[in-house]
Amino acid sequence: MLRIEDSAGVRTVTLDRPERRNALTPAMLDDLAAAVSDPPEPVVYLRGAGSAFCAGADLDAVADVAAATTTDGDTTDGDTTDTDPAAAFAEHGQRTARAIADSSAVVLAGIDGAARGGGVELALACDLRVATDAATFAETGVTFGLFGAWGGTVRLPRIVGEGNAMDLTLSGRAVDADEALRMGLVSRVVEDPATVARELADNDHAALERVKPLLRSRGSDDDRETAEAGVFADLVARNADALRRD
Repeated sequence: MLRIEDSAGVRTVTLDRPERRNALTPAMLDDLAAAVSDPPEPVVYLRGAGSAFCAGADLDAVADVAAATTTDGDTTDGDTTDTDPAAAFAEHGQRTARAIADSSAVVLAGIDGAARGGGVELALACDLRVATDAATFAETGVTFGLFGAWGGTVRLPRIVGEGNAMDLTLSGRAVDADEALRMGLVSRVVEDPATVARELADNDHAALERVKPLLRSRGSDDDRETAEAGVFADLVARNADALRRD
């Protein structure tokens, strides 16, 4: 259900369930986390097979979670603390999203078609989101009594601002690629996102690996600037011969 290809600095990870619009099963979440953890290439390109990027969580998996939970919120075995199936399901997706965000590689989501719910949330965890004209995005959870719990309430406001995040999450409406670009949900709209992945891979691989965590850091400004200076010094030393003028 996942296809992985390594070539010329890019690991291409394809969600490969086109008959289910690449809906994510628990096994796919685990495989995706493994695929982005310490990959052999400096860039990971995440895409979907067929006409959709990702429809979100597999509805059969969601139904299994609901079946394991009683109407008052208790689990069917009476344990509401460590083994709550709904909380465990959310945490499972969160772990995969964190694996994407924490990957040593630069992770680019190429959205060509529909991204819904958990598919949007996995894209939010990526370092870059690049769309085609066919891309659409929606956090549809509220339309059936849920919301995006794979880190969506954390990352979406950070990326598009609180107002846009409120609009998308509370309305459940879909936005096209142009509107997604205007609100900062994607950084580019191109014909083929794979070209952007190859463009990234043409850059210095050590610089890519070192600058990503600086941009991801949530520490204080002083600590981030100190880290920035240290990384810059390391890269200058590494590239001293190439940088030195005759």
